[in-house]
Formats: sequence, structure tokens, C-alpha cells
Amino acid sequence: MEPRISLITLGVGDVATATAFYERIGFKRSGEGNAEVSFFQLNGGLVLALWGREHLAADMGSDIREAGFSGVSLAHNTRSALEVDRLVAAFVAAGGRLLKAPERTFWGGYSGYVADPEGHVWEIAHNPFWELDETGGVKLPARVG
Repeated sequence: MEPRISLITLGVGDVATATAFYERIGFKRSGEGNAEVSFFQLNGGLVLALWGREHLAADMGSDIREAGFSGVSLAHNTRSALEVDRLVAAFVAAGGRLLKAPERTFWGGYSGYVADPEGHVWEIAHNPFWELDETGGVKLPARVG
């Protein structure tokens, strides 16, 4: 696994309100999002996502009432679906816990969720709509409109 984080997702109560806050402090929203999720390009090819807390919990196969659900996930984007399978298996072999086996997603990608031994959640994902640079950093499209 390349030592990088591609995406930090914050599970929020109100996507529009959270998006407006981050825009007020100077973050530039990408055109990649919609009413349910906002993406912000950060320096170094990192992306911040704001997504409804319930949606994030459901996507990782969790419940927001579960003890230990922090409303945050780290993501490592890959160049292929095969690499997702390989990295999820490596996490588990190294002592991590499988939360959700890799599968095709509703948004057209492929991802799975694992937790490290301390319970920190990682999404391992392939997004065929996002370009990765030579270092693995995500390059989002500019905001539309």
C-alpha cells in the first residue's frame, strides 16, 4: 500500500450548512458533489468530503448509534478495483478488521471498509471518475457554476 490518505470524510448532520461553513472559511467546493455530498480539493492531492452522517454509517455497514462510530473515515483511493481487493486483504492479514467487503457502489465505483486494530475506519476505494496524479493524489474537477 502506498503510504497516503486520499480522502477524509466527515459525517455531518446537515450537508448544506457544513458546506456553507467550509466555503466561508475559504475552501473551494468541487463540481464533483451534489446535495448529499460536497468535495473540497485540499493541498497535496487530498480531498475533504462532507456527507450525511447516516449515509456514511450505512455505507460502511455501521449504525450511528454503535459505540465507537466517530462519523469520520479515512480513504485510500486506488487505480483499480483489483487493487482494492488486494489492499483490503492486506489490512485484514495485518490484524485489521473487515467492516464491509469490497463491492460495486451505487455511485459507480468499487470499495470496501476496514478498521485498524484501534478501530479507525478506512475506506479502500476505486473511483473511476477521479484522476490520480503520479503520487496518488486526487485531482478533482473544478467547481461548475
